[in-house]
Amino acid sequence: MDDRALLQRLMAGPASGDALAQASGQTRAAVWKRIEALREAGVAIEAQAGRGYRLAQPIDLLDAAAIREQLPADASSALAGMETAWTIDSTNSELLRRPTPERGALVLLAERQSGGRGRRGREWASPLAAHLYLSLARQFGGGLARLGGLSLVAGIAAAEALQAAGFAGVRLKWPNDLVVVDPDGALRKLGGILVEGGGEHAGPVRAVIGLGINVRMPAAVAAQIDQPWCDLASLATTPPDRNALAAAVLARLLHALEEFDANGLAGFNARYAALDALAGQGVSMHGATATVHGTALGLADDGALRVRLDNGEERHFHAGEVSVRRGAQQGDGA
Repeated sequence: MDDRALLQRLMAGPASGDALAQASGQTRAAVWKRIEALREAGVAIEAQAGRGYRLAQPIDLLDAAAIREQLPADASSALAGMETAWTIDSTNSELLRRPTPERGALVLLAERQSGGRGRRGREWASPLAAHLYLSLARQFGGGLARLGGLSLVAGIAAAEALQAAGFAGVRLKWPNDLVVVDPDGALRKLGGILVEGGGEHAGPVRAVIGLGINVRMPAAVAAQIDQPWCDLASLATTPPDRNALAAAVLARLLHALEEFDANGLAGFNARYAALDALAGQGVSMHGATATVHGTALGLADDGALRVRLDNGEERHFHAGEVSVRRGAQQGDGA
């Protein structure tokens, strides 16, 4: 009985330490250590006198076959392969270590990441069996300049999939965040996109697109997060099954990437505008040497963020150059 099998046993109902020890061929002390390791990984497991161990809240486990079965035929045919991992340093890092298929997309999902990464090197909280950690590797034509729009396209696909699943409040914060806007205007991060890759300046390029979506944030992990956040569990009475969520996101993402590879970013601008959480809002653009303030005006044709500065000048900012904060005004010290 490995850790996955142990969780599956607990998913079926409470189990005593004796029963788990007998099923696994281990001592009760060894089972307790494994339970503690699962707790440290983010799984809430309670111990009750007379009943044994039980999950504090329901969980589901990823299944590549179940995900693929829920994909429409055109999306399934666009896959070169799909795998799930129990624990891995980073789904993006793993796909970067592998050759990218000449045709189709290779998808890797994980139950847990030990070194999940966000934009600008930030750590991404990755508790076990709680969220969606998904990376996709694919080749694209058109040279390196085309890669700049990929995080926008991936964000559109993910946000539209979530809206179709009933999460109507999901929006995009340029360049790569899935967010929900509070009634007071504050943005709470629901997920993020990280695009990595390389290739020839004017030739074929490879890209790995990483997507993380908060599904059910464990309380112990939530206490360590230092920015406003939310999860799907807090936005609905019952959060979606993660396999169904993965299939819904992949169905839209695979189609969107085909369209992007063929026609570029132009066809996505109106779809992005419908999801834009920054348009018309005051923003602060934090660069390496200075911070400027202005009003966000939406996307430029190349995916840059258009900003009308407080002095009236319009400037375009590209991902990687700045970090963006919404709502900060000139002189507020943000």
